[in-house]
Amino acid sequence: MNSSRDLPPYTAGFGSMIVKHQLMDSPPPVPDNTDLSGKLAIITGASSGLGLESAKQLLSLGLSHLIIAVRSVQRGTAVLPSLKAANSKAKIEVWELEMESYDSVQQFSQRCERELPRIDIVILNAGISVLEFSTVATGHEITMQVNYYSTFLLLVLLLPILKAKASGILVPRIVVISSMMSQFAKFAHSDKRPLLASLDDTKIVPWDKLDRYNISKLVGQMFVAKLCEQVSAKDVLINMVEPGSVKGTGLFRNASGIIAVAFKAMFALTARTVEVGALTYMDAAVVKGEESHGCFLVNGEVAPLAAKTYGKEGEELMEAVWKETVEEFAPFGCKEILANLSA
Repeated sequence: MNSSRDLPPYTAGFGSMIVKHQLMDSPPPVPDNTDLSGKLAIITGASSGLGLESAKQLLSLGLSHLIIAVRSVQRGTAVLPSLKAANSKAKIEVWELEMESYDSVQQFSQRCERELPRIDIVILNAGISVLEFSTVATGHEITMQVNYYSTFLLLVLLLPILKAKASGILVPRIVVISSMMSQFAKFAHSDKRPLLASLDDTKIVPWDKLDRYNISKLVGQMFVAKLCEQVSAKDVLINMVEPGSVKGTGLFRNASGIIAVAFKAMFALTARTVEVGALTYMDAAVVKGEESHGCFLVNGEVAPLAAKTYGKEGEELMEAVWKETVEEFAPFGCKEILANLSA
């Protein structure tokens, strides 16, 4: 199986992609003999939508221990009965995780190291799309903070924990939720340096509410591609998945006006149910093996990364994203973690 970086970039337009990947293709079912008994999984953003449904599907496969990482413990606790209905024997916990905060991400990873005997599956599902520009306490724009910085800081912090707690039978895996919309990121300021920090200033990069989500997914693909050059699939398997357009996720719940009308129409015509969308998570998390390390998966198949990752310009962009992100994460020991994993 070719890796994502071995495949030529997409040349199809948005409409063609929707027809092929959303309407013509579908995610594969999980094999009947799949058994997750004895396994532990963590899912971020699992109090609703795809996170909640993927939690139910893992539990239905016999998962023994589930941690849903949520912003609101109250909301997380409210969904416990529906999770218990999927598997009454499983241990299910609700842990707080605020993706706008580096402190919360660090505290969550420390709790994982301190309290968990093993971690087999991590699904980094939490994500947002907003209409208005705003920054959080870190100084970063909120979409980039949640979808990129906090998501990938958590990934890096969990790497040595997963490796240390591995059973030796199943390679622990981390699934990052990506998007085909990365293909359409304009990233018009890609010549700016620093590259990522410029997204925090609308005087440098004018606010584009639709493109910001796309950019957050694009730079995520870039970071994973570079990270997997240093992390062995035999230690921790990392892949990315496109769930498709899915009804009831709340991702665009803040949309209004003509944008809301457009999204509503598109979802009515093309969107999947959360049950079907979550099958893409299951394929990445419990079916795919080492061949998917660093890859972008669409309906169970390895797909190309976004076009802006290709060629000399793409390599330069990826290198800039990598270096700036590693420096951003340096106070949390990122450089030491990567050095130890590469040794």
